[in-house]
Amino acid sequence: MAEMQEIRTGRHCVFVMHVHLVFVTKFRHGVFTDDHLVRMEEIMRSVCADFECELVEFNGETSHVHLLVNFPPKVAVAKLVNSLKDVSSRRLRQEFPDLVRHYWRASKLWSGSYFAGTGGGAPLSVIRQYVEQQNRPV
Repeated sequence: MAEMQEIRTGRHCVFVMHVHLVFVTKFRHGVFTDDHLVRMEEIMRSVCADFECELVEFNGETSHVHLLVNFPPKVAVAKLVNSLKDVSSRRLRQEFPDLVRHYWRASKLWSGSYFAGTGGGAPLSVIRQYVEQQNRPV
């Protein structure tokens, strides 16, 4: 179970929800430098805050980034992803002209696809066993 400080509450729910996101650059071009990643983390933290989410962890390489996001149940992961990719692409291309020359034809920084995997909590086998062992009325 998560530690008490990680448990968040909503108006009618108590939750601990994390998603691991991976975004890959268009055509898998290796274009990011440390300066790009530092600014991207700031942008993505801001977008997450707008969605009442928390960017717990961020890191990346030249062609992709990894995010660990704590999010409330009212947030649709697909909408969060679309906003993260859209805002970061637009702002990075505005602030770093060197990125524009790589994507002048496509005018998109990110590939259309992404990876999203839930994280945290107990393993599925433990949850399945817990559900199976409930005292069902006869």
